[in-house]
Amino acid sequence: MTKNILLTSMLLFATLASNAQSFDIDLSHQPQGEPFRYSVSVPDGNYRVSVTIGSKRQAAETCVRAESRRLFFEPQQTKKGETKTLTFVVNKRSPYIYTEGSIAKRQSPKDSIRIKERERYYVNWDDSLTLEFCGRHPAVSRLQIERDSTATTLYLCGNSTVVDQEFEPWASWGQMITRWFDAEVSVANYAESGLTATTFLAQKRFDKVLSMLRKGDYVICEFGHNDQKERFEGAGAYYNFAYSLKRLIDGARKKGATVVFCTPTQRRSFDEQKRFIKETHGDYPQAMREVARREGVPVIELHEMTRTFFETLGFNGSREALVHYPANTFPGQVKELADNTHFNPYGAYEVAKMVVQGMKTLHLSLADHVRADFNGFDPAEPDGPSSFVWPSSGLFELKKPDGN
Repeated sequence: MTKNILLTSMLLFATLASNAQSFDIDLSHQPQGEPFRYSVSVPDGNYRVSVTIGSKRQAAETCVRAESRRLFFEPQQTKKGETKTLTFVVNKRSPYIYTEGSIAKRQSPKDSIRIKERERYYVNWDDSLTLEFCGRHPAVSRLQIERDSTATTLYLCGNSTVVDQEFEPWASWGQMITRWFDAEVSVANYAESGLTATTFLAQKRFDKVLSMLRKGDYVICEFGHNDQKERFEGAGAYYNFAYSLKRLIDGARKKGATVVFCTPTQRRSFDEQKRFIKETHGDYPQAMREVARREGVPVIELHEMTRTFFETLGFNGSREALVHYPANTFPGQVKELADNTHFNPYGAYEVAKMVVQGMKTLHLSLADHVRADFNGFDPAEPDGPSSFVWPSSGLFELKKPDGN
């Protein structure tokens, strides 16, 4: 494992008492032009963030992310003397499961998620809300953070194709979709690499979701990649998998939330002629569709959209959407990276646009809060890799995420 931490030019930290509602900090006197992070210790929940970018002294370019590389604003250009205020909502979480109202009362949690050992060091799971400002010349003059109780929360349940990947060069659509919502929607991503619908439930990740879930929220589930490899008694697409999906539906609906399914993203597995994607998921996509049909759950067809996406890019071009890099591309990388399942930032960004387009096609109320600069997405006419700018976080890991 290689973790090369470059984003250390400035690390700011503040503590917000659990009974405080907001704070306002002046960053205009801090050094400008270098990537930095700002962390504040806060309880679990949603936080409305307003950040003023730009500098009186020089032109700037600022990219805004939060927690484990969640994208909120792509690099924003500001002229010398120009400022912009960007507002968005970030979900902060911990592994602890609280009873209703216990956070406000400072009561102890009743339980916790069974997170994996490596997750213990992820920014997503610590006790702070962390904001990241990067780009060619980032400049931030003011930061406001306040507790938010009005935003609709979109909870994500899934595996490595959904999770907030902690390290470069890996990425997933769950940490990119945050970029497309206005300040009335918060995304809470509980997915993790290697999980199945069964293990997602067993690790109490859904218990945590249910403890926070409110009427009017959304729950999106994407499973199937790892589920097909389960071999225990009762496993199977139309048996345990379908049963676990039903449990997710019933739990969310009991809390008044809307459930949406995403069929699993394709693997980059071309046929011998290198023209068409082979089906590698067995009965699992169809099992999701059938459960959805019986239960009246809307479905976003990532399975078919990513098939079109890969075939449009072609056998060689599709490598540019996944973690395919020659040796020595990243620090300590002595061997080629060739992963046909996990996306890089560009690929994850494109898949996130597929999910947003799926929401709009289904006329979900959540789609009313998609930012105005979303111009629709057709996987048969994807953006070119060079059109997407992703400043590196400086955090690298060469070990492949769990799952395939």
